[in-house]
Amino acid sequence: MAEDETWTLKKTIVLVGMMGAGKTAVGKALAARLDVPFLDSDAEIETAANMTISEIFERDGEPFFRDRETEVIDRLLDGPSSVLSTGGGAFLAERNRSLVSDKGISVWLNADLNLLWSRVKHKDTRPLLRTANPKATLEALYDERVPIYALADIAVQAHPKYTVEAMAAEVLKALTKRRDVLEVCA
Repeated sequence: MAEDETWTLKKTIVLVGMMGAGKTAVGKALAARLDVPFLDSDAEIETAANMTISEIFERDGEPFFRDRETEVIDRLLDGPSSVLSTGGGAFLAERNRSLVSDKGISVWLNADLNLLWSRVKHKDTRPLLRTANPKATLEALYDERVPIYALADIAVQAHPKYTVEAMAAEVLKALTKRRDVLEVCA
């Protein structure tokens, strides 16, 4: 895979995985390499609601948020091919997995629990981790979610030594094996 290669993206790449897996950072880097838009479903929800995700959870509850999340993901998948970062819980819903399967391709950024904890332990922007023992909560979420993330079309293993660019390169390498998603241009 040469640095100067260009690609045509045939369907939206949907990044899934745990909070802290790098979906936003890697997604931005990947979109830049592919010269396509980067979209973030959580940011789109916040813009539409004029509230933060935390405020939506607090005011309206998680079920309300999850319904808005599905609507936004569906709308974004109907747009031009792009790189779409989703919230950590988005892929858990079968309806979202179906939408992604029908209209895009799912890529799981598979980071282990220690790496995830090192990335989220000093942040207070994660509503699901506002508990008495956030590390135990993260571990429980991880154990519950990993089998569902494993249903993604492609899995790319994250490593602590990877830079954002290196992880984006790993995702791109995995995608080049899928001619239905990515085509190399001359």
